[in-house]
Amino acid sequence: MTLIARHHHLLTEYYRLTTPPWEVLRWGCDKRLLSCLAQDLGIAQPWNSCPRNREEVAELECPFPVILKPALRLGFSPLNRDKAWPAEDRPSLLARYDEACKLHAPEMLMVQELLPGWGESQFSYAALCRDGRPLASIVARRARQFPMNIGRFSTYVEAIEEPQVAEPAIRLLAALRFDGLVEVEFKKDPRDGKFKVLDVNPRVWGWQTLGARAGVDFPYLAWLLFKGEPVPEVHGRAGARWIRMGADLPMVIQEMLSGRLSLRGYVNSLRGSLECAIFAWDDPMPGILGLPLFAAMVGRRLLKGRAV
Repeated sequence: MTLIARHHHLLTEYYRLTTPPWEVLRWGCDKRLLSCLAQDLGIAQPWNSCPRNREEVAELECPFPVILKPALRLGFSPLNRDKAWPAEDRPSLLARYDEACKLHAPEMLMVQELLPGWGESQFSYAALCRDGRPLASIVARRARQFPMNIGRFSTYVEAIEEPQVAEPAIRLLAALRFDGLVEVEFKKDPRDGKFKVLDVNPRVWGWQTLGARAGVDFPYLAWLLFKGEPVPEVHGRAGARWIRMGADLPMVIQEMLSGRLSLRGYVNSLRGSLECAIFAWDDPMPGILGLPLFAAMVGRRLLKGRAV
C-alpha cells in the first residue's frame, strides 16, 4: 500500500486507485504523525514518546508497563510481525530497545503506555470516506483477540453504538480528508473512562464482513464510490456479531481460565446475528484449513516464549 501511495500520481494515469496518496496516507501509517495530529485535535491518546537514542530511553519518565513499537511498519522484522513488544520495567525496556535497534533505526522506534484492559476494552470505528466524510460506517467492540494483551487480529467482534468512539474518529478522518476504507482503533482506559486512539488502519480490516451482517456492505459500497456512482449514507446496526471460530476457541479458554468469561457468557455470545470469518457451509474448505494454520502459529509463539 505504501508503494502504491508513494507513486499515486503516476499510477492514476493507468489505474483507478482505491487508496489515497502518500501525503494523506502517511498520517495514518506513521504513528508519530498520528500522535501529533491527535494532540492538535484534542483527541485522547496513551502517553507516548519517540526517544532518539538509548540514553533518552534510560531517562524516560514513563508509566510502566509500556510497549515498544515501530513508528512506521515497513518491510519485515520480528517487531513488525508482533506489532509491539511489552516491557514491565526499565531494564526490560532497555533490553527490548537494544534488540529493536538491531532491526530498526532508533528514530523509527516509539515507546507507548500500555493501557489496562484486554479485548473487552478495544473499540473501532470503521468507515468508507469521501474527502474525510464517512458515507458508510460501523462502531465495533473487539471483545476477543489474539494475543489477548496486544492483539495481532480480532477473533470475536460485535457491532455497537458508542458516540464516544464515533465522534473523535470522525474529527480525525475529517482532518485527514481521507478517501476510501479505513479503521480507527481505540482503547477505553478504565482509570478515567476515556476512549484513547491507538492506531489508524488505512486499509480493509480483518472483520469487515461484520458490516454486511449489520447492514453495511463495505466492498460493494467502495465499488460504487470508486466508480463514481452515488453511495447511500448508512451506519451499521448494533447487535450483529462476527467470529473467527478456530482462532476464538483458544482465546475463550484463556478468558475462562483468567475468570473474565463464563461459560454462559460464551454461549450467549454465539446467539443472534452471527457472521463467520472464514467458514461457510457452501464452501467449508477455507475454514477447515484455517485450523491447522492457526495451531501452527500458536505453536510458534509458545516455542518462542519458552526460548525467551
